[in-house]
Amino acid sequence: MISDLDRLMQEFDLDAIWITGPAQHNPVMYYFTGRAHLTSADLFKKRGGNPILFCNPMERDEAASTGLETRNLSDYRWNEILKQSNGNQLKAYTLLYKKILTDLGFTTGRLGIYGKVDAGQAFAVFSGLQEALPGLTVVGQVGDSILLRAMATKTNEEIARMRRMGQITTRVVSQVADFLTSHRIDNNTLIKPDGEPLTIADVKSRISLWLAELAAENPEGTIFAIGRDAAIPHSSGNPTDRIQLGQTIIFDIFPCESGGGYYYDFTRTWCLGYASDEVYALYEDVRSVYDRIMSELKLNTMCRDYQMRACELFEAKGHPTLKSNPQTQEGYVHGLGHGLGLHIHEYPRFSLISSENDRLEPGVVVTIEPGLYYPDRNMGVRLEDTISVRPDGKMEILAEYPLDLVLPIK
Repeated sequence: MISDLDRLMQEFDLDAIWITGPAQHNPVMYYFTGRAHLTSADLFKKRGGNPILFCNPMERDEAASTGLETRNLSDYRWNEILKQSNGNQLKAYTLLYKKILTDLGFTTGRLGIYGKVDAGQAFAVFSGLQEALPGLTVVGQVGDSILLRAMATKTNEEIARMRRMGQITTRVVSQVADFLTSHRIDNNTLIKPDGEPLTIADVKSRISLWLAELAAENPEGTIFAIGRDAAIPHSSGNPTDRIQLGQTIIFDIFPCESGGGYYYDFTRTWCLGYASDEVYALYEDVRSVYDRIMSELKLNTMCRDYQMRACELFEAKGHPTLKSNPQTQEGYVHGLGHGLGLHIHEYPRFSLISSENDRLEPGVVVTIEPGLYYPDRNMGVRLEDTISVRPDGKMEILAEYPLDLVLPIK
């Protein structure tokens, strides 16, 4: 949680952190500022101190709405700084941030940097600042970020917002199911009222519309893949593919609150009208592993143990896995799940190489998503739900929805 941040800064030997960029679709800035509309801002926090938000003067009221201490960048007189730098913007930005850090009393020590900005601009500015303040060490982190560690456990308010996103998600999934099954059929293909075949693009446009009507969005896209594409885990689906009966459809939807807030993650595998015996058998293998893992989840246990368990269960059913072949591209080819929050992938993570820190601690929100994929047989199956790990040890699915494989055509 955010209350763990000072402890984590101590653990990672950081004296301060600097978060930069917009608030929208910039998870680390959103974590501090919430839904305030900030197109560009800088937030500094010294270890043991409170965050201070530097904002554009046109967004001063939005910045004030965060409840954070704010500073107005107009006080630094950008035009004068630019003139002083002879119009050189890199020198001007370096001088601006040098002034800010000097005002904050932070010109030496280790400064962690986070946020979403142009990579070239960031490299130039941070390099220039490092030169201008030789006592300062600018630190970037790859993978094991203190902010991702803080975000791993959620407050009750955060979980409530994710539960609400789950309700929105399953409502849209239900609308998609009704939409698909209401079409007439010609030559095994769903047909629109205008006589044209229904395509994946048609379905995705409805998904985006229905999410928008419920104040949600899908900035990472939606996976709606049929046939062979359903057997490639991250294939989003070919927009021109026709929706046909009997083929496996993987529907993986991961929307967030409008503006880049909290995510939900959910997958079902459907066959419209009927499923072949081969598809049923594959589905039953995935469903049995899903049920077994869900029944075995326990508080404070290591996530990698469940990935190992999923591999063992699938191998016992004759499927290749990452345990037996780390390069396999068929069978069970991915992790069992991941943390979820302001990012679509957070801690903890379910992998054979997950760390000791990746545990089912109270307050974490994770996905459980076993799957099997056989591209040469044109079929894939994945089932996924998002669960909250409660302090009492209960694993709560944040939005229940049926696990049916076949959707009968109405």
